[in-house]
Amino acid sequence: MTMRPKARRTLALTLAGGALVAGAGLGGCGAPKAQPAVVPRCFATTDAGEAVLAPDQAGNAALIAAVAGAKEMSPRAVTIALATAMQESKLRNLDYGDLDSLGLFQQRPSQGWGSAEEVQDPIYAASKFYDELAKVPGFEDMPITEAAQAVQRSAFPDAYAQHEASARSFASALTGHSQAALACVFRDVVAGEAVAADQFITTFTAEWGQAKAAHVSLVPAPAGEAGAASPSTPPQLRLQGADATETWALAQWAVAKGAELGVQSVRVDAYVWQRGQAQWVQLDPTSEPGSNQVPAAIVTLAL
Repeated sequence: MTMRPKARRTLALTLAGGALVAGAGLGGCGAPKAQPAVVPRCFATTDAGEAVLAPDQAGNAALIAAVAGAKEMSPRAVTIALATAMQESKLRNLDYGDLDSLGLFQQRPSQGWGSAEEVQDPIYAASKFYDELAKVPGFEDMPITEAAQAVQRSAFPDAYAQHEASARSFASALTGHSQAALACVFRDVVAGEAVAADQFITTFTAEWGQAKAAHVSLVPAPAGEAGAASPSTPPQLRLQGADATETWALAQWAVAKGAELGVQSVRVDAYVWQRGQAQWVQLDPTSEPGSNQVPAAIVTLAL
């Protein structure tokens, strides 16, 4: 597999609580200043370019890609689905829309898409979109706008084209065809926000499907002096696909879902992403991908 070198990027910064805290700028030496806070963002950097999404949008993009994986749909189908959801809802699960349109894809219950409750279930909505897309003859070879319009029947059929590059970048990363390509900057997990490993597995299974559940397992925590697992050891999960491409799809799904699932880091071979890093880091510059062994992704959750 080929890793594309990542250009260093400057992250947008915002000053928390104003430019200066009380007492700053009054002439006192060493007056305290507010610390700049990084704006949470997810970046997909591929041959299609760099695309940026907010964490909640990236989490929904990852869900859409995972549902495609469960249904064995192609990366092209993921690109079409992401471009559609970017246009219809900006990748947010809306509880409103034109007429009775709802959800990620703005599907209309009155047009046979399902009940209002169903179309606001992102997994149902994505699955329903792919079911309809699969009925379109030759959708794989169609322009994005034509394939999306064949499913959506939008009043603005050309609008999907503006999202093609961004959709391609996230689809390529989330299907594992671009590796070490999706990274997110999140704020630190605070007390009470940590997610248990079983919740991670439940979410994984819901989005990837029961057939993929065998690809995720809890890594046993090392035993302490008394022989019991240390409560201070962060929980880890092992994700391993059928091949390197699928492993990278699972790994970058975990990164994109990191804000929701409290992911602290993800490591695949000598490449690691850590919460707060806008790119993957190669720990061993001498390592070369391409061994016959299928890599595993080790996901560490925050305590």
